[in-house]
Amino acid sequence: MKRRDVITLLAAVLATPYAARAQPPLRQARLGYVWIGARGSEHSTLDGLRQGLAELGYVEGRHFFVDDRYADSQAERIPLIVTELLRSGVDLLLAPGNVIVRAAMQETTTVPIIATAPDLLASSFVASLPHPGGNVTGISLTAGAAIAEKWLELAKELVPHLKAIAMLGNSGLAYADSARKAAAALKTELLYFGARNDEELNRALAAIEAAQVGALILESDPWLVSKRAQIIGFAARRQLPAIFGNQDYMPDGGLLAYATNIREVWRRLATYVDKVLNGARPNDLPVEQATRFELIVNLKTAKALDLEIPGSLLARADEVIE
Repeated sequence: MKRRDVITLLAAVLATPYAARAQPPLRQARLGYVWIGARGSEHSTLDGLRQGLAELGYVEGRHFFVDDRYADSQAERIPLIVTELLRSGVDLLLAPGNVIVRAAMQETTTVPIIATAPDLLASSFVASLPHPGGNVTGISLTAGAAIAEKWLELAKELVPHLKAIAMLGNSGLAYADSARKAAAALKTELLYFGARNDEELNRALAAIEAAQVGALILESDPWLVSKRAQIIGFAARRQLPAIFGNQDYMPDGGLLAYATNIREVWRRLATYVDKVLNGARPNDLPVEQATRFELIVNLKTAKALDLEIPGSLLARADEVIE
């Protein structure tokens, strides 16, 4: 495995050095965390958060406790889990993904919600990037329509004669029109499929197979990440090149990812936790938007698909799995 220096994706909105801001609270803070999948199905979130908090001077068990809950890929359980966390007296909620952010916003307007999602602004979770306007702030992962256009360009580079491509997501794809226009400019048809539960996912995968598309794009969505074994298996059986908007697919056999570094995002999210625990309001903490992304290529998966990765793409890769 080769790896370049990790790309820093974050803007300078909160760029003061960690150590200079470190002021752990006097009492132990209770951090509520919800993940839509099973325990262990996320690779990067809490590890990154714990690293960031440690760099800020926080000691787990002394300065903070993470009350982590898991929905086992059953989105309908999320509201109850959020309610239970709120009743337990958490100081803030850590919300990865649209489903969890939306459920948390429906359950509380006062407890701070520190979120990551494809696009916090486009999903109407915040009023604006500089002034979120409520109890939600955090980091957007995909920086709007530009990321979808990049996924499409990579698909076309992988499969030059691509005529139709499927995109699978859970966010509703606020930038669907831009993605379709980008596909048309590449002389490719974009077919969008949404999936929010097992039944919808099975139906979407069957429709993708029937459509006989030449490639598949996966949005950055926690629920889909929690179903990655099924999705990666589907792509392998159908010999379908797939591009992922989340790096957590790659250790399990994903072909190519173009995405933010989730661990680094959650490491960065620790600065929001620090500020909120020291009295800052979410409305005073500007939302950051990812502007830098990493390209990861899995040559083992490419070989299994009998797919040759272009040299120009390999030359740009930040990590190559061999």
